Amino acid sequence: MSQMDNRNKRKKKSEEFLSRKGKKQKLDKFLDAKVENQKSSKFSDEKIKNQKSDKFLNRKDEEKNGNQPLQRTPKNAKELTFCPVAGRCGGCSYAGADYETTLKEKQKVISKLMKEFGSVEKIIGMKDPFHYRNKVHAAFGRLRNGTIISGTYEPKSHRIINVDSCRLDNEKADKIIYDIRNMLKSFKIKTYDEDTDYGLLRHVMVRCAEATGEVMVVLVLSSPILPSKNNFVKAIRKTYPEISTVIINVNDKKTSMVLGDKEQVIYGKGFIVDELCGLKFRISSKSFYQVNRKQTEVLYGKAVEFAGLSGRERVIDAYCGIGTIGMVAAGAAKEVIGVELNKDAIRDAMSNAKLNGISNVSFYCADAGSFMVGMAEKQEKVDVVFMDPPRAGSDEAFLDSVVKLAPEKVVYVSCNPEWLAWDVRYLVKRGYEVKMVQGVDMFGWTEHVETVCLMTKTERQ
Repeated sequence: MSQMDNRNKRKKKSEEFLSRKGKKQKLDKFLDAKVENQKSSKFSDEKIKNQKSDKFLNRKDEEKNGNQPLQRTPKNAKELTFCPVAGRCGGCSYAGADYETTLKEKQKVISKLMKEFGSVEKIIGMKDPFHYRNKVHAAFGRLRNGTIISGTYEPKSHRIINVDSCRLDNEKADKIIYDIRNMLKSFKIKTYDEDTDYGLLRHVMVRCAEATGEVMVVLVLSSPILPSKNNFVKAIRKTYPEISTVIINVNDKKTSMVLGDKEQVIYGKGFIVDELCGLKFRISSKSFYQVNRKQTEVLYGKAVEFAGLSGRERVIDAYCGIGTIGMVAAGAAKEVIGVELNKDAIRDAMSNAKLNGISNVSFYCADAGSFMVGMAEKQEKVDVVFMDPPRAGSDEAFLDSVVKLAPEKVVYVSCNPEWLAWDVRYLVKRGYEVKMVQGVDMFGWTEHVETVCLMTKTERQ
């Protein structure tokens, strides 16, 4: 065969190969571009790396079709040793790293974002960064061979990663979920399939009160009817008598939301009670309650310390939830006003104030920004505003209401330092200055971090 013929043959094979690869290359470029567009929520370089490496995870649940799920390869053996599903569940960005190293990384993030306002205090780490999550949620499903699985969703998909135990979760909560999974077959309870809209059990959520030992189990069903519910409760409480309440939550919609609107208490009072900062708090299934109790005491203690309360101040606890920060501050303030839009949370907050015999705190179900604008229009005076907004931060309407009310101090508790920096910058331009910034590690091994920031009103306002 001539040299020209060999070249033509190689060229033909190369063209065939490129043709087969064409679609995959096109898909890769599309998904890479999609990842680039998602960088608006970047928190660290590590998160972006994970987003890129998980780029194929938007596909349908291949596990149901008998295929092996695509996954990010663990960066090193330490990560895999840390957790067998490291890189797949998306929970631990720092799996396998030294804990002190993770604190330094979080310190860098906070300092970089807040350096324009002044120095940042050294982050307060956890004494024991394992099994700190007091609320554990598991999605339930079934493999093609009939095996029941439970765990967390793989990032950017509805593919369930089977998890028997997690190094961040409360150990008892994990065991309860594992045993419920093993009970389903004997009780003939089918797991829900979102593609076919068939089956009963969608999720299980377990909340644990660390101080009192009480445990809540929430069964999220597609229908309000649980076969042999009394026997089911009896069976699970035989192994775990500390379960003080069991709730059926009905989610009959095709939605990514875990909890539905309707609930039925099938055992106990429908809530548990925990202790935080020396106070008791009633926690229902939908209550916002920080998942790390020990570090929450550190966080709230630092927030009240920053406020420098003397007993003469009138305080607003915006985004008050079940009243935790406001009630902790009430012992050092003249009056505390809690404002929250969630009516269930306000009901719990009122119950918590009564439970603790606190008479100088009142709660209102309202939009915090509108509420404060109303106070400003009535020329009412407030000395301190505590604000603990959702991860997305506050909006301009709320921040403008703070400026109009003009408290002497604003204590901002944030779970997202990026949005904290934006909100603080907004307030600084309108007459406030930053006095102190402190990071608190609430979520060990993840990229998330809480930050407390104290701002005071300047004369130019």
